[in-house]
Amino acid sequence: MRLWGARFSKDPDELAREFTQSLSFDQRLAEHDIAGSIAHVRMLGRCDVLTAEEVRELEAGLERVRVGLSSGDMTLDPASEDIHTEVERLLLECVGPLAGKLHTARSRNDQVALDLRLFLRDEIDALREYMVALQRTLLETAEQHLDTLMPGYTHLQRAQPILLAHYLMAYFFMLQRDRDRLAECRKRVNLCPLGAAALAGTTFRIDPAFVAEQLGFEGLCPNSMDAVSDRDFTLEFLADASVAAVHLSQLCAEIVLWSSSEFGFIRLDDAWCTGSSIMPQKRNPDAAELVRAKAGRVFGNLFRLLSTLKGLTLAYNRDLQEDKEALFDTVDTLGASLQVVTAMVATASFDTERMAQALAAGFPAATAVADYLVRAGISFREAHGIAGQIVNYCEKENTRFEQLSLEEWRSFSPEFGHDIVEHVSLAGCVAAKKSPGGTAPERVKEQIVQGRKLLAT
Repeated sequence: MRLWGARFSKDPDELAREFTQSLSFDQRLAEHDIAGSIAHVRMLGRCDVLTAEEVRELEAGLERVRVGLSSGDMTLDPASEDIHTEVERLLLECVGPLAGKLHTARSRNDQVALDLRLFLRDEIDALREYMVALQRTLLETAEQHLDTLMPGYTHLQRAQPILLAHYLMAYFFMLQRDRDRLAECRKRVNLCPLGAAALAGTTFRIDPAFVAEQLGFEGLCPNSMDAVSDRDFTLEFLADASVAAVHLSQLCAEIVLWSSSEFGFIRLDDAWCTGSSIMPQKRNPDAAELVRAKAGRVFGNLFRLLSTLKGLTLAYNRDLQEDKEALFDTVDTLGASLQVVTAMVATASFDTERMAQALAAGFPAATAVADYLVRAGISFREAHGIAGQIVNYCEKENTRFEQLSLEEWRSFSPEFGHDIVEHVSLAGCVAAKKSPGGTAPERVKEQIVQGRKLLAT
Protein backbone atom coordinates (compact mmCIF):
# COMPACT_ATOMS: atom_id res chain seq x y z
CA MET A 1 0.00 0.00 0.00
CA ARG A 2 1.22 3.48 -0.90
CA LEU A 3 -0.38 6.81 -0.03
CA TRP A 4 0.52 7.95 -3.54
CA GLY A 5 1.18 6.34 -6.90
CA ALA A 6 -1.93 6.61 -9.08
CA ARG A 7 -0.07 8.65 -11.67
CA PHE A 8 2.79 6.15 -11.88
CA SER A 9 2.85 3.31 -14.38
CA LYS A 10 5.14 1.02 -12.42
CA ASP A 11 6.14 0.27 -8.85
CA PRO A 12 9.36 1.71 -7.45
CA ASP A 13 12.51 -0.24 -8.08
CA GLU A 14 13.17 -2.53 -5.11
CA LEU A 15 16.49 -0.82 -4.45
CA ALA A 16 14.78 2.57 -4.56
CA ARG A 17 12.05 1.35 -2.21
CA GLU A 18 14.57 0.11 0.31
CA PHE A 19 16.67 3.25 -0.02
CA THR A 20 13.75 5.64 0.53
CA GLN A 21 11.83 3.76 3.25
CA SER A 22 11.78 5.14 6.78
CA LEU A 23 9.62 2.56 8.55
CA SER A 24 12.67 0.83 9.97
CA PHE A 25 13.25 3.82 12.25
CA ASP A 26 10.12 6.02 12.22
CA GLN A 27 7.98 3.16 13.55
CA ARG A 28 8.76 4.47 17.01
CA LEU A 29 6.47 7.39 16.14
CA ALA A 30 3.44 5.07 15.91
CA GLU A 31 1.89 6.12 19.22
CA HIS A 32 2.25 9.80 18.34
CA ASP A 33 0.98 9.29 14.80
CA ILE A 34 -2.16 7.64 16.12
CA ALA A 35 -2.69 10.34 18.75
CA GLY A 36 -2.37 13.03 16.10
CA SER A 37 -4.74 11.17 13.78
CA ILE A 38 -7.40 10.86 16.48
CA ALA A 39 -7.22 14.60 17.17
CA HIS A 40 -7.40 15.26 13.42
CA VAL A 41 -10.48 13.06 13.01
CA ARG A 42 -12.24 14.75 15.90
CA MET A 43 -11.48 18.13 14.35
CA LEU A 44 -12.85 17.04 10.96
CA GLY A 45 -16.05 15.98 12.69
CA ARG A 46 -16.26 19.26 14.57
CA CYS A 47 -15.93 21.09 11.26
CA ASP A 48 -18.57 18.87 9.54
CA VAL A 49 -16.02 17.45 7.11
CA LEU A 50 -16.82 14.01 8.58
CA THR A 51 -20.11 12.82 10.03
CA ALA A 52 -20.41 11.95 13.70
CA GLU A 53 -20.68 8.26 12.80
CA GLU A 54 -17.55 8.42 10.65
CA VAL A 55 -15.69 10.06 13.49
CA ARG A 56 -16.77 7.33 15.91
CA GLU A 57 -15.75 4.55 13.54
CA LEU A 58 -12.41 6.08 12.66
CA GLU A 59 -11.55 6.87 16.27
CA ALA A 60 -12.51 3.36 17.39
CA GLY A 61 -10.45 1.91 14.54
CA LEU A 62 -7.42 4.00 15.46
CA GLU A 63 -7.72 2.85 19.07
CA ARG A 64 -7.78 -0.76 17.84
CA VAL A 65 -4.62 -0.09 15.87
CA ARG A 66 -2.98 1.47 18.93
CA VAL A 67 -3.88 -1.50 21.13
CA GLY A 68 -3.00 -4.00 18.43
CA LEU A 69 0.47 -2.57 17.89
CA SER A 70 1.07 -2.29 21.63
CA SER A 71 0.01 -5.87 22.32
CA GLY A 72 1.71 -7.34 19.28
CA ASP A 73 -1.58 -8.58 17.81
CA MET A 74 -0.92 -6.31 14.85
CA THR A 75 2.43 -6.22 13.08
CA LEU A 76 4.01 -3.76 10.71
CA ASP A 77 4.75 -4.72 7.13
CA PRO A 78 8.53 -4.23 6.64
CA ALA A 79 7.91 -3.59 2.94
CA SER A 80 5.87 -0.50 3.77
CA GLU A 81 7.18 3.00 3.18
CA ASP A 82 6.70 4.65 6.56
CA ILE A 83 4.72 4.55 9.78
CA HIS A 84 2.00 6.85 8.39
CA THR A 85 1.31 4.38 5.59
CA GLU A 86 1.23 1.50 8.04
CA VAL A 87 -1.21 3.16 10.42
CA GLU A 88 -3.58 3.82 7.55
CA ARG A 89 -3.14 0.27 6.22
CA LEU A 90 -3.97 -1.24 9.61
CA LEU A 91 -6.90 1.15 9.96
CA LEU A 92 -8.16 -0.09 6.58
CA GLU A 93 -8.18 -3.61 7.99
CA CYS A 94 -10.27 -2.38 10.92
CA VAL A 95 -12.83 -0.07 9.29
CA GLY A 96 -12.61 -0.75 5.57
CA PRO A 97 -12.69 1.96 2.88
CA LEU A 98 -13.64 4.60 5.46
CA ALA A 99 -9.94 4.65 6.36
CA GLY A 100 -9.37 6.55 3.13
CA LYS A 101 -11.01 9.60 4.69
CA LEU A 102 -8.40 9.83 7.45
CA HIS A 103 -6.05 11.86 5.29
CA THR A 104 -8.60 14.54 4.41
CA ALA A 105 -7.15 18.06 4.83
CA ARG A 106 -3.79 16.65 5.83
CA SER A 107 -0.44 15.87 4.18
CA ARG A 108 2.33 13.64 5.35
CA ASN A 109 4.38 16.84 5.50
CA ASP A 110 2.43 18.38 8.37
CA GLN A 111 1.71 14.92 9.78
CA VAL A 112 5.37 14.03 10.29
CA ALA A 113 6.09 17.49 11.68
CA LEU A 114 3.31 16.90 14.21
CA ASP A 115 4.60 13.43 15.13
CA LEU A 116 8.12 14.75 15.66
CA ARG A 117 6.93 17.54 17.93
CA LEU A 118 4.79 15.17 19.99
CA PHE A 119 7.69 12.72 20.26
CA LEU A 120 10.29 15.30 21.20
CA ARG A 121 8.01 16.97 23.74
CA ASP A 122 7.65 13.66 25.60
CA GLU A 123 11.35 12.88 25.35
CA ILE A 124 12.35 16.29 26.69
CA ASP A 125 10.14 15.68 29.71
CA ALA A 126 11.79 12.29 30.27
CA LEU A 127 15.33 13.67 29.86
CA ARG A 128 14.64 16.47 32.32
CA GLU A 129 13.50 13.89 34.86
CA TYR A 130 16.75 11.96 34.34
CA MET A 131 18.61 15.21 34.96
CA VAL A 132 16.66 15.77 38.16
CA ALA A 133 17.63 12.27 39.35
CA LEU A 134 21.32 13.00 38.74
CA GLN A 135 21.03 16.41 40.39
CA ARG A 136 19.42 14.82 43.43
CA THR A 137 22.19 12.23 43.64
CA LEU A 138 24.88 14.93 43.43
CA LEU A 139 23.14 17.04 46.07
CA GLU A 140 22.68 14.16 48.49
CA THR A 141 26.31 13.10 48.04
CA ALA A 142 27.40 16.71 48.63
CA GLU A 143 25.49 16.77 51.91
CA GLN A 144 27.53 13.77 53.05
CA HIS A 145 30.82 15.56 52.32
CA LEU A 146 30.43 19.04 53.76
CA ASP A 147 33.63 18.54 55.76
CA THR A 148 35.67 16.67 53.15
CA LEU A 149 38.63 18.70 51.90
CA MET A 150 40.21 18.06 48.51
CA PRO A 151 42.45 19.90 46.05
CA GLY A 152 40.78 22.10 43.51
CA TYR A 153 42.60 22.16 40.19
CA THR A 154 43.37 24.54 37.37
CA HIS A 155 45.41 23.33 34.39
CA LEU A 156 45.19 19.93 36.12
CA GLN A 157 47.62 21.30 38.74
CA ARG A 158 46.72 21.55 42.42
CA ALA A 159 45.42 25.08 42.94
CA GLN A 160 43.44 25.74 46.14
CA PRO A 161 41.73 23.60 48.77
CA ILE A 162 37.97 23.18 48.31
CA LEU A 163 35.18 21.06 49.72
CA LEU A 164 34.21 17.93 47.82
CA ALA A 165 30.63 19.13 48.31
CA HIS A 166 31.54 22.34 46.48
CA TYR A 167 32.85 20.35 43.54
CA LEU A 168 29.73 18.18 43.37
CA MET A 169 27.44 21.19 43.48
CA ALA A 170 29.29 22.69 40.49
CA TYR A 171 27.95 19.82 38.39
CA PHE A 172 24.53 20.22 39.99
CA PHE A 173 24.28 23.75 38.61
CA MET A 174 25.62 22.71 35.21
CA LEU A 175 22.76 20.24 35.02
CA GLN A 176 20.33 22.93 36.13
CA ARG A 177 21.33 25.00 33.11
CA ASP A 178 20.87 21.91 30.93
CA ARG A 179 17.42 21.40 32.39
CA ASP A 180 16.52 25.06 31.85
CA ARG A 181 17.71 24.96 28.25
CA LEU A 182 15.52 21.95 27.52
CA ALA A 183 12.56 23.67 29.16
CA GLU A 184 13.06 26.65 26.86
CA CYS A 185 13.44 24.37 23.86
CA ARG A 186 10.19 22.62 24.78
CA LYS A 187 8.29 25.89 24.40
CA ARG A 188 9.34 26.11 20.75
CA VAL A 189 8.67 22.40 20.21
CA ASN A 190 5.18 22.74 21.61
CA LEU A 191 3.53 24.42 18.61
CA CYS A 192 1.06 22.60 16.36
CA PRO A 193 1.85 22.38 12.62
CA LEU A 194 -1.22 20.35 11.63
CA GLY A 195 -3.36 22.22 9.12
CA ALA A 196 -0.39 23.36 7.06
CA ALA A 197 -1.01 20.35 4.78
CA ALA A 198 1.64 20.01 2.07
CA LEU A 199 2.84 23.63 2.33
CA ALA A 200 0.02 26.06 1.47
CA GLY A 201 -2.74 25.09 3.87
CA THR A 202 -5.99 23.42 2.81
CA THR A 203 -9.26 24.39 1.13
CA PHE A 204 -11.27 22.63 3.83
CA ARG A 205 -12.68 24.63 6.71
CA ILE A 206 -10.62 23.31 9.61
CA ASP A 207 -9.94 24.24 13.23
CA PRO A 208 -6.23 23.74 13.98
CA ALA A 209 -6.65 25.42 17.36
CA PHE A 210 -8.93 22.55 18.38
CA VAL A 211 -6.26 20.01 17.40
CA ALA A 212 -3.66 22.00 19.35
CA GLU A 213 -5.90 22.00 22.42
CA GLN A 214 -6.60 18.27 22.09
CA LEU A 215 -2.89 17.47 21.94
CA GLY A 216 -1.73 19.92 24.59
CA PHE A 217 0.08 22.36 22.33
CA GLU A 218 0.56 25.94 23.47
CA GLY A 219 -0.15 27.46 20.06
CA LEU A 220 -0.05 27.10 16.28
CA CYS A 221 2.79 27.42 13.79
CA PRO A 222 1.95 30.80 12.19
CA ASN A 223 3.11 30.07 8.61
CA SER A 224 2.21 26.91 6.73
CA MET A 225 5.41 26.79 4.65
CA ASP A 226 7.54 27.20 7.74
CA ALA A 227 5.42 24.68 9.63
CA VAL A 228 6.30 21.78 7.31
CA SER A 229 9.96 22.70 6.71
CA ASP A 230 10.94 23.92 10.18
CA ARG A 231 13.42 21.72 12.00
CA ASP A 232 14.82 24.50 14.16
CA PHE A 233 13.26 22.87 17.19
CA THR A 234 15.18 19.67 16.43
CA LEU A 235 18.43 21.57 15.91
CA GLU A 236 17.89 23.43 19.16
CA PHE A 237 17.32 20.20 20.99
CA LEU A 238 20.42 18.61 19.47
CA ALA A 239 22.46 21.67 20.47
CA ASP A 240 21.10 21.60 24.02
CA ALA A 241 21.75 17.87 24.20
CA SER A 242 25.32 18.48 23.03
CA VAL A 243 25.95 20.91 25.89
CA ALA A 244 24.52 18.39 28.36
CA ALA A 245 26.73 15.69 26.83
CA VAL A 246 29.76 17.96 27.36
CA HIS A 247 28.93 18.22 31.06
CA LEU A 248 28.50 14.46 31.43
CA SER A 249 31.73 13.88 29.53
CA GLN A 250 33.62 16.28 31.80
CA LEU A 251 32.25 14.61 34.92
CA CYS A 252 33.16 11.19 33.58
CA ALA A 253 36.63 12.38 32.59
CA GLU A 254 37.20 13.33 36.22
CA ILE A 255 35.75 10.04 37.43
CA VAL A 256 38.16 8.17 35.15
CA LEU A 257 41.08 10.27 36.40
CA TRP A 258 40.08 10.10 40.06
CA SER A 259 39.61 6.33 39.96
CA SER A 260 43.19 5.80 38.76
CA SER A 261 45.87 4.58 41.18
CA GLU A 262 47.66 7.91 40.78
CA PHE A 263 44.69 9.80 42.21
CA GLY A 264 42.62 7.25 44.10
CA PHE A 265 39.98 9.81 45.08
CA ILE A 266 37.00 7.67 44.06
CA ARG A 267 36.18 3.99 43.87
CA LEU A 268 33.44 2.92 41.52
CA ASP A 269 31.22 0.04 42.46
CA ASP A 270 32.16 -3.24 40.77
CA ALA A 271 28.85 -3.12 38.90
CA TRP A 272 30.18 -0.18 36.88
CA CYS A 273 33.65 -1.51 36.13
CA THR A 274 35.02 -4.17 33.83
CA GLY A 275 38.20 -6.23 33.88
CA SER A 276 40.98 -7.02 31.48
CA SER A 277 41.14 -10.14 29.32
CA ILE A 278 44.83 -10.51 30.16
CA MET A 279 45.50 -8.52 33.37
CA PRO A 280 43.58 -10.04 36.30
CA GLN A 281 44.13 -7.07 38.62
CA LYS A 282 42.43 -4.46 36.44
CA ARG A 283 39.28 -2.52 37.38
CA ASN A 284 38.51 -0.38 34.36
CA PRO A 285 35.97 2.49 34.51
CA ASP A 286 34.56 1.50 31.13
CA ALA A 287 31.06 2.90 31.68
CA ALA A 288 32.47 6.35 32.46
CA GLU A 289 34.78 6.14 29.46
CA LEU A 290 31.88 5.26 27.17
CA VAL A 291 29.77 8.16 28.43
CA ARG A 292 32.74 10.39 27.64
CA ALA A 293 33.02 8.91 24.15
CA LYS A 294 29.31 9.02 23.38
CA ALA A 295 29.37 12.81 23.73
CA GLY A 296 31.08 12.88 20.33
CA ARG A 297 28.22 10.86 18.91
CA VAL A 298 25.75 13.48 20.11
CA PHE A 299 27.86 16.27 18.60
CA GLY A 300 27.94 14.37 15.31
CA ASN A 301 24.16 14.17 15.21
CA LEU A 302 23.94 17.95 15.56
CA PHE A 303 26.38 18.51 12.72
CA ARG A 304 24.62 15.86 10.65
CA LEU A 305 21.33 17.75 10.74
CA LEU A 306 22.99 21.14 10.25
CA SER A 307 24.61 19.76 7.10
CA THR A 308 21.28 18.38 5.88
CA LEU A 309 19.38 21.63 6.37
CA LYS A 310 21.88 24.19 5.14
CA GLY A 311 21.08 23.86 1.42
CA LEU A 312 17.34 23.18 1.50
CA THR A 313 14.78 25.35 -0.26
CA LEU A 314 11.25 25.88 1.02
CA ALA A 315 9.11 24.02 1.72
CA TYR A 316 9.34 20.27 2.36
CA ASN A 317 12.15 18.18 0.88
CA ARG A 318 12.70 14.46 1.31
CA ASP A 319 16.07 15.32 2.84
CA LEU A 320 14.14 15.99 6.03
CA GLN A 321 13.64 12.26 6.45
CA GLU A 322 17.25 12.27 7.63
CA ASP A 323 16.36 14.23 10.76
CA LYS A 324 14.83 11.30 12.61
CA GLU A 325 17.73 8.92 13.09
CA ALA A 326 19.91 11.76 14.37
CA LEU A 327 17.16 12.84 16.76
CA PHE A 328 16.32 9.34 17.95
CA ASP A 329 19.96 8.44 18.52
CA THR A 330 20.61 11.59 20.55
CA VAL A 331 17.52 11.02 22.70
CA ASP A 332 18.60 7.43 23.39
CA THR A 333 22.28 8.25 23.93
CA LEU A 334 21.72 11.19 26.27
CA GLY A 335 19.03 9.36 28.23
CA ALA A 336 21.21 6.28 28.74
CA SER A 337 24.23 8.41 29.68
CA LEU A 338 22.29 10.33 32.31
CA GLN A 339 21.01 7.13 33.90
CA VAL A 340 24.45 5.50 33.88
CA VAL A 341 26.17 8.51 35.48
CA THR A 342 23.46 8.74 38.13
CA ALA A 343 23.93 5.09 39.10
CA MET A 344 27.73 5.39 39.09
CA VAL A 345 27.78 8.42 41.38
CA ALA A 346 25.13 6.98 43.70
CA THR A 347 27.12 3.79 44.29
CA ALA A 348 30.64 5.28 44.33
CA SER A 349 32.73 5.84 47.45
CA PHE A 350 35.23 8.62 48.03
CA ASP A 351 38.62 8.15 49.70
CA THR A 352 38.68 11.22 51.93
CA GLU A 353 42.11 10.37 53.36
CA ARG A 354 43.62 10.19 49.90
CA MET A 355 42.13 13.59 49.10
CA ALA A 356 43.61 15.02 52.30
CA GLN A 357 47.02 13.55 51.45
CA ALA A 358 46.88 15.19 48.03
CA LEU A 359 46.51 18.55 49.75
CA ALA A 360 49.80 18.01 51.57
CA ALA A 361 51.76 18.89 48.44
CA GLY A 362 51.70 21.76 46.01
CA PHE A 363 51.25 24.68 48.48
CA PRO A 364 47.52 25.16 47.89
CA ALA A 365 47.44 27.84 50.62
CA ALA A 366 49.76 30.21 48.71
CA THR A 367 46.90 32.53 47.72
CA ALA A 368 45.91 32.76 51.38
CA VAL A 369 49.44 33.99 52.16
CA ALA A 370 49.12 36.74 49.54
CA ASP A 371 45.64 37.70 50.80
CA TYR A 372 47.00 37.93 54.37
CA LEU A 373 49.57 40.50 53.26
CA VAL A 374 47.00 42.46 51.27
CA ARG A 375 44.87 42.80 54.38
CA ALA A 376 47.98 44.19 56.09
CA GLY A 377 48.16 46.99 53.51
CA ILE A 378 50.53 45.55 50.89
CA SER A 379 49.44 45.67 47.23
CA PHE A 380 48.34 42.34 45.81
CA ARG A 381 51.05 42.40 43.14
CA GLU A 382 53.76 42.79 45.79
CA ALA A 383 52.06 40.26 48.08
CA HIS A 384 51.90 37.79 45.18
CA GLY A 385 55.66 38.13 44.71
CA ILE A 386 56.38 37.60 48.41
CA ALA A 387 54.19 34.50 48.52
CA GLY A 388 56.03 33.13 45.49
CA GLN A 389 59.38 33.67 47.23
CA ILE A 390 58.14 31.79 50.28
CA VAL A 391 57.05 28.87 48.08
CA ASN A 392 60.53 28.77 46.50
CA TYR A 393 62.11 28.82 49.96
CA CYS A 394 59.94 25.95 51.18
CA GLU A 395 60.75 23.85 48.12
CA LYS A 396 64.49 24.36 48.61
CA GLU A 397 64.29 23.59 52.33
CA ASN A 398 61.89 20.69 51.78
CA THR A 399 59.45 22.16 54.27
CA ARG A 400 55.87 23.40 54.33
CA PHE A 401 54.05 26.57 55.33
CA GLU A 402 52.78 25.12 58.57
CA GLN A 403 56.32 24.09 59.56
CA LEU A 404 57.82 27.58 59.19
CA SER A 405 58.72 29.50 62.32
CA LEU A 406 57.48 33.05 62.83
CA GLU A 407 61.05 34.25 62.30
CA GLU A 408 61.14 32.56 58.92
CA TRP A 409 57.83 34.16 57.96
CA ARG A 410 59.06 37.59 59.04
CA SER A 411 62.24 37.19 57.06
CA PHE A 412 60.03 37.72 54.04
CA SER A 413 57.77 40.44 55.50
CA PRO A 414 57.43 42.01 58.96
CA GLU A 415 53.66 42.03 58.44
CA PHE A 416 53.37 38.33 59.31
CA GLY A 417 52.04 37.63 62.79
CA HIS A 418 51.30 34.57 64.91
CA ASP A 419 47.90 34.20 63.26
CA ILE A 420 49.49 33.33 59.90
CA VAL A 421 49.39 29.69 60.98
CA GLU A 422 45.58 29.80 61.09
CA HIS A 423 45.34 31.43 57.68
CA VAL A 424 47.51 28.84 55.93
CA SER A 425 45.76 25.84 57.47
CA LEU A 426 43.76 24.03 54.83
CA ALA A 427 40.55 24.20 56.82
CA GLY A 428 41.18 27.90 57.42
CA CYS A 429 41.71 28.52 53.70
CA VAL A 430 38.42 26.85 52.88
CA ALA A 431 36.51 28.58 55.67
CA ALA A 432 37.78 31.97 54.50
CA LYS A 433 36.31 31.61 51.00
CA LYS A 434 33.01 33.19 52.06
CA SER A 435 32.30 35.12 48.90
CA PRO A 436 28.96 34.22 47.25
CA GLY A 437 29.23 30.83 45.58
CA GLY A 438 32.53 30.13 47.36
CA THR A 439 33.77 26.94 48.97
CA ALA A 440 33.31 27.96 52.62
CA PRO A 441 31.01 25.44 54.34
CA GLU A 442 28.34 28.04 55.01
CA ARG A 443 28.31 29.04 51.35
CA VAL A 444 28.14 25.44 50.14
CA LYS A 445 25.24 24.85 52.51
CA GLU A 446 23.50 27.80 50.88
CA GLN A 447 24.09 26.23 47.47
CA ILE A 448 22.53 23.00 48.71
CA VAL A 449 19.50 24.87 50.01
CA GLN A 450 19.19 26.64 46.67
CA GLY A 451 19.55 23.28 44.93
CA ARG A 452 16.72 21.77 46.93
CA LYS A 453 14.48 24.68 45.97
CA LEU A 454 15.32 24.17 42.31
CA LEU A 455 14.52 20.49 42.54
CA ALA A 456 11.22 21.28 44.20
CA THR A 457 10.19 23.36 41.18
